[in-house]
Amino acid sequence: MIRVVFFGTAEISCPVLQTLHDMPEVELLGVVSQPDRPQGRKLKLLPTPVKAHAERLGLPVWQPDRLRKDTSFLEQLKSLDLDVAVVMAYGQLLPASLLYMPKSGCVNIHTSLLPKYRGAAPIQWAIWNGDTVTGVTLMAMDEGMDTGPILSSREVPVTDQTTAPRLHDQLAEEGAQLVREQLLDYVNGVLKPIPQPDEGSCHARKISKEDGWLDWTKPVSHLDCQIRALTPWPGCFTHHHTSEGKVERLKILEARPLDSEKGRDPGEIVQADREKLLVATGSGALEILKLQRSGGKVLNHDAFLAGCTLQKGDVLGADV
Repeated sequence: MIRVVFFGTAEISCPVLQTLHDMPEVELLGVVSQPDRPQGRKLKLLPTPVKAHAERLGLPVWQPDRLRKDTSFLEQLKSLDLDVAVVMAYGQLLPASLLYMPKSGCVNIHTSLLPKYRGAAPIQWAIWNGDTVTGVTLMAMDEGMDTGPILSSREVPVTDQTTAPRLHDQLAEEGAQLVREQLLDYVNGVLKPIPQPDEGSCHARKISKEDGWLDWTKPVSHLDCQIRALTPWPGCFTHHHTSEGKVERLKILEARPLDSEKGRDPGEIVQADREKLLVATGSGALEILKLQRSGGKVLNHDAFLAGCTLQKGDVLGADV
């Protein structure tokens, strides 16, 4: 029986939490999560997904505001005599005093094949960059940002149908399986850490709302990847420039790349009827399947066209 505390905040961490709870070889002493934050239009204070899941399992939950400065909490953790701490999508950097506190240190489940995509948004960047494979990595944590030695990894294919939510769920389950199969071997000294190579390392910076703007001069393959990577958040946006000179903001939620539309300007609507809503790009054309105007409902393209002035010859673009 090994003594474990789990650090996690986001929904993607919940399968790992459930796995640790279910493992007969693990004594899960509690869960550390970020403080509850106001959410929604009414700014209602809601528990983090991991906290809510932990409470359903009857586990103690600690929510220090600033982990590095909460010396009393760190002393409390020290008194637990931990064998290992398991971390996934916690949201705070762990201080060195905590990293090396458990007998076997701290391990992290990261949603990329390290050293590629160190940082905050590996799922989105793997799709946006058109990768054909990604995965999860179990690593021993050090003081760097996702730079610790690798313990094990599992690959997951990325296809032209992969979206960020779908990949999120796949990697959550693969991460849980990695913990189930490898955690005990690491704590027992069977699994040896391998230093990360410098070759192939890159940073997956945090996604911002501005990343959602669609540049119609880009190839259709790029725009397709961008939409699948950034839906549902922040979502991909464009502006509709009508023939009357009006401008409205449109959110593109689902689309499909098609063969080239030669002789068309990027952003030009080349078809707008019940069959298709088709937009020319820098190379190829994008068929828009689902979209939304500001403050409106998400609609299929034909229902959207029935209630707006979008028509063939209009121009879509990020610039107003």
